[in-house]
Amino acid sequence: MFDNYCEPIKKLKSFHKEDILVEKFELYHQGNMRIYYAPHNEIINRQAKIFIVGITPGWTQTSIAYKTAHNGLLDGMDFHQIKMQCKKNSRFAGSMRKNLIEMLDELQLNKKLHLESCDALFKDKDYLLHTTSIIPYPVFINNKNYTGSSPKIMENEVLYDYVKRYFYEEANVLSDALFIPLGKAVEEILNQMIEEKLLRKEQCLLGFPHPSGANGHRKKQFQANKEELMNLIDCFFSGV
Repeated sequence: MFDNYCEPIKKLKSFHKEDILVEKFELYHQGNMRIYYAPHNEIINRQAKIFIVGITPGWTQTSIAYKTAHNGLLDGMDFHQIKMQCKKNSRFAGSMRKNLIEMLDELQLNKKLHLESCDALFKDKDYLLHTTSIIPYPVFINNKNYTGSSPKIMENEVLYDYVKRYFYEEANVLSDALFIPLGKAVEEILNQMIEEKLLRKEQCLLGFPHPSGANGHRKKQFQANKEELMNLIDCFFSGV
């Protein structure tokens, strides 16, 4: 949809919520729920071996994507390059990316990929990585980041339609990748797809904690599941 929104993005003067979470960028609204356009989940890296999946882009990711797209448009960049740059700059930006990399390194995923650290997945080795959200566009409830509950995705016709229309397609393209779900809401979708025979349980790192600093149980959950997660990674890369 980037073609439809490039002109209003180019005309932005600032990148606050009151500039972006407005009607001209709104895709859908229902009660206190709003879904807005954002330009960073329109590219699929078809050669990726690792597929990290969030719930929906949060405000931090959204604002970075808009700034990146705006600057790219002013510089006259090719649309495909702009969308790639939006994804690179915004995915799991901030402390969440740091926490994510630390956990993946502790699980020794970096060694399986012959990397010094999984930090490289977000830099020069990003051809190994694909990231997306099960709902590709930012969802806000009462102007706050949607967390995957109230409403639950599979209980809301509109949200679940987004999942099936966009995420199912990406999962099909990367059907041999290792899927790393961030949070219970994403796990529920992957479990549903496993039941539907669209994914194999062995390729899904179920039990991986959400890396957000707001997840107070993250470290405890990670330590409790660490051995099982390492075994899943070992089996995946050994082809068992």
